[in-house]
Amino acid sequence: MNHREHGVEELCAAGEKLYERALRDGYLPAAEAAEAPCLTGLGLLHPAVDDLARLEPVAPAAVLNRFLRTSRTRIAEERGREDRLLKLFEPLLHTGGRGAPADTPTLRLLSGTEAINRAIGDAMAEATSEVCCVQPNTHYHDERGRIAQSRSLERDQALLDRGARMRTLYQHTQRHLPLIRARYESLRGRAEARTLDELPDRQIIIDRAVAFLPADEDQRLALEVRHPALLGFFGTAFDRLWHLATPMYPQAVQPPSLGGVTPRQRAIAALLVEGHTDAVVAERLGMNVRTARLHIAKLAAALGSESRAQLGYLIGRSGILDQER
Repeated sequence: MNHREHGVEELCAAGEKLYERALRDGYLPAAEAAEAPCLTGLGLLHPAVDDLARLEPVAPAAVLNRFLRTSRTRIAEERGREDRLLKLFEPLLHTGGRGAPADTPTLRLLSGTEAINRAIGDAMAEATSEVCCVQPNTHYHDERGRIAQSRSLERDQALLDRGARMRTLYQHTQRHLPLIRARYESLRGRAEARTLDELPDRQIIIDRAVAFLPADEDQRLALEVRHPALLGFFGTAFDRLWHLATPMYPQAVQPPSLGGVTPRQRAIAALLVEGHTDAVVAERLGMNVRTARLHIAKLAAALGSESRAQLGYLIGRSGILDQER
């Protein structure tokens, strides 16, 4: 059983239930505590001296005092650190040396999910005009995606409450995801969303003053960009993609089918004639391989193809890739 690590202030439901039981009964069989290893890790339970198969609870008052003492110590250390920083940098603020630029760095590498979220949150808190987001199809089906959506919802609503606008680009495959639909049903204000077959990597552009881009494949590193030329490029690219995209919210528009071929099948056809494999087609369009193969089969049936080689020929002859959107 997987058990997410957490602090005592976020005690899991299983841990809370077992701790209450141990307090009530005076002990807990060690085997049953395996469901919530946090109880021993946080010092809420400890082995009985006379029987290692039993765990005895530590009194809540003692636990509370211990963690409050630790918290007070940490706060005191942080205040001491603040005093030392002020003592060091306050005289330097008035030096005015030629080689010390006062501007914010135009490029900054952020490491770790918490640092990235904190930087984005700080920038969003100062936003007054518009936030533009590109959200390709990643992590929406796992725990990480759900947590990220939950954290960003309050931040985005605060932005909208200030009268700012939010525009987001998704892939077509995300138009009907329950998580995405629930998000826009919850938001109030000038939130808009559109979709495209393919998107560049994830990016957030805030007030055309700062942008955040992933700096590695697993998105544990991010690049904070404040260079005017780069921001201008990102903003222009977003506006052009937005113009080409199909509205999803607040008013949904369904891309039309032409000649019995759906927009998704046309996108697949374009990648097939470029020679891409099923796996690459699936990755580019934000779907799993099984779904991609199902669409390829439907496309083949629509065009009357009996083989992969014939399908490429029929796609070219049909002219479906030459049709205007």
